[in-house]
Amino acid sequence: MVVWLGQSDNLATLGGKSAQLSRLFMRYPIPSGFCLPTDVFEEWVAQGSPGQLPAPWQAAVADAYQQLSDAVQLDPLPVAVRSSAVDEDGQRASFAGQYESFLNICGVEALFTAILSCWHSAFAERVQRYRRGVQTPLAVLVQQLVPADMAMVAFSRHPLTRSPEVVINAVWGLGQGLVDGSVTPDTYVVSPDQTLVQRTIGAKETMVVRFAAGIKQVPTPRSMRGLAVLSEAQIQEVAQLARRLEGEMGWPVDVEAAYWQNRLYLLQCRPITA
Repeated sequence: MVVWLGQSDNLATLGGKSAQLSRLFMRYPIPSGFCLPTDVFEEWVAQGSPGQLPAPWQAAVADAYQQLSDAVQLDPLPVAVRSSAVDEDGQRASFAGQYESFLNICGVEALFTAILSCWHSAFAERVQRYRRGVQTPLAVLVQQLVPADMAMVAFSRHPLTRSPEVVINAVWGLGQGLVDGSVTPDTYVVSPDQTLVQRTIGAKETMVVRFAAGIKQVPTPRSMRGLAVLSEAQIQEVAQLARRLEGEMGWPVDVEAAYWQNRLYLLQCRPITA
């Protein structure tokens, strides 16, 4: 019932987001995690989309969650619970923000609820409009949460011109405010020879932080708003990561990443789409 990152990169089984991360897991700093594959979602739908996980499924998820907690020696372990549809994060469309994802989920009961919410999001009105009524199987990815000090999105090519410049947007805290557009980020542009050719400091009036068993958006301390989120060395490291991933994947990439305790983590890798 559970597939661990690094065990398989089967798109039909893991969905786009999980398959890409699983493919890269052994070679990149990706948080450990496991996936509930698409056949579990399809079985849930066949059972009439019950309001709770069947007891055997609860046991399997609880066991995997405990294994993940034991591996990092933290109990209860905060996790990110993310939807991963079969045609998500593909060459033609990313479906970014269409399905539900949850950060800082702690404990098995909260995990069960988050998984069900991800599955239910496949039937949300916004998803149906986006898909024009076409349904697709959905996997769910459960990963150790990176409690980011700063988060970023990096494009290995300029997303508008497709010129060979890495464009990085970065914010303080977790990346939710960056991906949903609610925080004005810093922008850094790095040329093909790794020269920083543009540094624009964003307003960053707010930041997303962990709070109890969830997240919340709070005012950024005034002393941090005018500061560059990333140092020169970090900008170079993120740009190099984006270029390395483009070379490995064979297409321009849109990368989500985060720094925590001065270590860079890769959270998502997908093609740049229009």
